[in-house]
Amino acid sequence: METFRLAVEYALDPRSGFVPALGRHLQLSFVALGIAAVIGVALGIAASRWRPAALVLDNAAGIVRVIPALALLFMLIPLLGTGFAPSVVALTVLAVPPLLINTEAGMRGVEPAIIEAGRGMGMTYPLLLLRVQLPLALPVMLAGVRIAALEVLASATLATFIGGGGLGDFISSGLSQGRNYILLVGAVPVALMALVIEVGLSYVQRRLLRHREQAAVAAPAM
Repeated sequence: METFRLAVEYALDPRSGFVPALGRHLQLSFVALGIAAVIGVALGIAASRWRPAALVLDNAAGIVRVIPALALLFMLIPLLGTGFAPSVVALTVLAVPPLLINTEAGMRGVEPAIIEAGRGMGMTYPLLLLRVQLPLALPVMLAGVRIAALEVLASATLATFIGGGGLGDFISSGLSQGRNYILLVGAVPVALMALVIEVGLSYVQRRLLRHREQAAVAAPAM
């Protein structure tokens, strides 16, 4: 308990730089996740429509997923140097595969009969995509968002090794100095944020699935 008390006191000390580091960590995570969401969803939609694209993109996503986050960060140093930009690029690359894979799975999971019914009503592809396919695929896509968000949040702690900042600075500093309370200042907030993301997005996903099931039951009666 003494270690946790020291960690709280250290975090509350304005001289520790905890608040700026937390802000930096969140900035890294949200920027990377936002960019990855645009890329991953777009590629997932493309993969669900064209089989050749799916083979290429799925294999590429599989390759990226086996590369350790720290190795990817170091690989970008010769290309982009150190700091915020290469950290965001690396985190974005890590977040794209689960978003791509789950978007493709969600789009392919939409019943063909529903798509044909939309076409029979004269809906164009963009309208069918926005009003039918994406809403029905959203629960599966949200699972990809949850996985990507957790991966980005955790991997952002490694950005400290290439000058990206964030809460990883405290983890690195605590390890190098042998002071566990400094390490906890970085590790505990990341663990708590990951827990909030997991619980919150899981709840939203269950609600969306329940809503989709209710809509499917109600549809024949209309």
